[in-house]
Amino acid sequence: MRVSVIGTGYVGLVTGVCFAEKGHQVTCVDVNPAKVDAINSGVSPIHERGLEDLLKKHVGGLLRASTDLPGAVQQTDLSLIAVGTPFNGREIDLSYIKAVSKEIGLALQAKSGYHGVVVKSTVVPGTTDEVVCPILEAASGKKAGVDFGVGMNPEFLTEGEAVNDFLFPDRIVLGGMDNTIIDQQVSLYEGFQGVEVLHVNNKTAEMIKYTANALQAMLISFSNEIGNLCAAVKGVDVLDVMRGVHVSRYLTVEMPDGRRVQPQIVSFLAAGCGFGGSCFPKDVKALAAHGERLHAPMHVLGAVLKVNEQQPQRIIQLLKKHFASLKGVRVSILGLAFRPDTNDMRESPSIPIIRSLLREGALVKGYDPAATDEARKIFSSQELELSGSLFDVLAEADVVVLVTRWDEFRKIPDLLKDRNPQPLFVDGRRLLDKTTIAWYEGIGLDPK
Repeated sequence: MRVSVIGTGYVGLVTGVCFAEKGHQVTCVDVNPAKVDAINSGVSPIHERGLEDLLKKHVGGLLRASTDLPGAVQQTDLSLIAVGTPFNGREIDLSYIKAVSKEIGLALQAKSGYHGVVVKSTVVPGTTDEVVCPILEAASGKKAGVDFGVGMNPEFLTEGEAVNDFLFPDRIVLGGMDNTIIDQQVSLYEGFQGVEVLHVNNKTAEMIKYTANALQAMLISFSNEIGNLCAAVKGVDVLDVMRGVHVSRYLTVEMPDGRRVQPQIVSFLAAGCGFGGSCFPKDVKALAAHGERLHAPMHVLGAVLKVNEQQPQRIIQLLKKHFASLKGVRVSILGLAFRPDTNDMRESPSIPIIRSLLREGALVKGYDPAATDEARKIFSSQELELSGSLFDVLAEADVVVLVTRWDEFRKIPDLLKDRNPQPLFVDGRRLLDKTTIAWYEGIGLDPK
């Protein structure tokens, strides 16, 4: 199938590259000429494991990038909208969705034959039918369901794992206004075998996406609240508590050979310093705000957000147990991205942690294997010194704070064992064995 993907952020570029891998002819569209040139040169503008290799494989063949949206619509059978929907404090900002919908509609004026328009951006229930569809009809002068179709196909991608998540999905949700647009999407995904496929209306597809993200965010905040309680109880470590929860038959699957395997959802039942990224904070806020507008308050989601907003401050509290003042204390932050295997710092817990440390007068260094350039967009060199290696960031540190679960950080016990004096190590993700670090503090740990 000939597919145009409008927007080349995390969702758009991964979608375009992976559909090319599945044999479709893909045109990625973006308004930024520099991004388009980079993509056409085989250089990914985002850090995502495995993405650049697939991009180099298909660019110039099954995949190309362009700034020409009308031309892309004219030359393809289906357009996927994958532009940003940021939360503005009251609701999601649909300005990019509206602008792209109008452009696609204008392009449809001169196009003969049926064309599918499918939203992949995360939008609140009703957006596809009540915002996108009317704009397409008004701009094109054509009739939805006759001249073109409108659908909603949410993504379920984890940054850092997005390529694998796309190519080997656990579900495919196809929303549509009618069977014609659903059938077109079925053809688009026919190369994905053995996957549960749900055919629903557009509002249901939109709601599935929000509900899935809200559930995962809720599990994280629940775990963090339990971790905070464990820290207040003598002789209790949240790792032991959660291990006792994880082995429940509800959270394990017994294999034919008798082995018990834990599903991925268990990874969200772990205490830490809070969730971040482009999805969870934005989507939970948007869903809660949407509920308020519909007079259906989301009390649980409000609590999820409150716990998450407060969680980074737990790191500062742990430091203050050991230092009467943080003024002049040399603090090294390990991990700046909101999760490993990505350079995305949007809503990362590292940001409020660093800002709090700066207010306290600490001298802050940071290291991340992928997010150095992103960090420089947020903090000046006077605020945050960025190290080029794990070894360098540990040098002369009074305190080391682990914020992101990069595998590279598992080497820390060996790197610190000969240090004298030992720095305070604060494990914001409970990544390391507490017995391997001489001076250890961690989220959800009994403060002895």
